[in-house]
Amino acid sequence: MNSTQFSSFTLAAYFDNGLFKYLYFMIVMSLYMLIVCANVLLIVIICMNRSLHEPMYLFLCSLFVNELFGSTGLFPFLLVQILSDIHTVSASFCFLQIFCVYTYASIQFSNLATMSYDRYLAICCPLQYNTHVTYNKTAFLITVTWLYPFLAIFILISLSSSLQLCGNIINKVYCDNYSIVKLACSDTRVNNIYGIVYTFTTIVLVLLIICSYVKILKVCFSGSKQTRQKAVSTCTPHLASLLNFSCGCFFEIVQNRFDMSSVPNMLRIFVSLYFLTCPPLFNPVLYGLNITKIRITCKSVVFGRM
Repeated sequence: MNSTQFSSFTLAAYFDNGLFKYLYFMIVMSLYMLIVCANVLLIVIICMNRSLHEPMYLFLCSLFVNELFGSTGLFPFLLVQILSDIHTVSASFCFLQIFCVYTYASIQFSNLATMSYDRYLAICCPLQYNTHVTYNKTAFLITVTWLYPFLAIFILISLSSSLQLCGNIINKVYCDNYSIVKLACSDTRVNNIYGIVYTFTTIVLVLLIICSYVKILKVCFSGSKQTRQKAVSTCTPHLASLLNFSCGCFFEIVQNRFDMSSVPNMLRIFVSLYFLTCPPLFNPVLYGLNITKIRITCKSVVFGRM
C-alpha cells in the first residue's frame, strides 16, 4: 500500500467564483461580526449584571462562550480560503481546526444537557432547587461541560493524526475528522470503535435532555395555567436550540455517510456549515428575546438606560 504522512491537505469543495468571491467574503465576514457582537453582548451583560449571576444565566454564558469558540474555529479560516486561489492547509492546522469544531459540537450538547438538568430541578423540584444547584455545583458542572469534550476530542485527534494516509484531498470547505479517516490506508478499527463510543455518549446526552423536558412538560400540563405558561416560556428557547443544533449535526452526519454527489455544490456547502453558523447566530437572538431579564437588560444597555 502506497501510504504516507502528508504535510498538508487540499480542500476540494471550493470552486472558482471569479469576482463573486469578494461578495461571499463580505457576506461571511458580516455573519461572523454579527455572531461575535451578539454573543459578546450577552456574555458581558450576564457577567456585569449581578442580578443575572444565577445558575441558569451562568449556563447560558457558557453556551455563548462556546458559540464564540466554535465560530472562531471556522470563520477566520473560511475567510482566508474564500480569497485564496490555492485551497491547501497544513496538516497541523487542519487537526487544530478539527479539534476546535468537534470540541465545539461536544460542548454544545453538554451545555444543553446541563441546562435541561437545571430547568428540570427548577420546575419539577422547586423547593429543593437552591439545595441541589449551589454556586459550587454550578462551577463544577460548567467545568465538566468543557473538560470532558476537550479530553474526548484530544484522544480522537491523537488517533487520527497517527494514521497512514493514501491521499490528502478533503471534499469539504473545512477540515473534517471523518474525511481524514476515510483517506487512511492503515487499520482504522481503533478509530471506529472510539468513534462509536463517543457517538453513543452523545446520543445518551441527547436522550437525557429529551427525558428532562418530557418530565418538565408532564409537570407543566398537570399544574395551573400560570405554571404552564411560565414553564413553556422558559423551556421553549432550550428546546428550539436543541432542535436547531441537532438538525445541523444530523445534516452533517448524513453528508459524511452517504453519497451526496447528486446534490448541488452550494447546497452541500451550506448543509455542512449549518451547525457551525446558524446556532451561534440563532441562540443569542432566541435567548435574548425570550428570557425576560436578559431582554430588559439588553434594551437598557443598547438604548443607554442603565
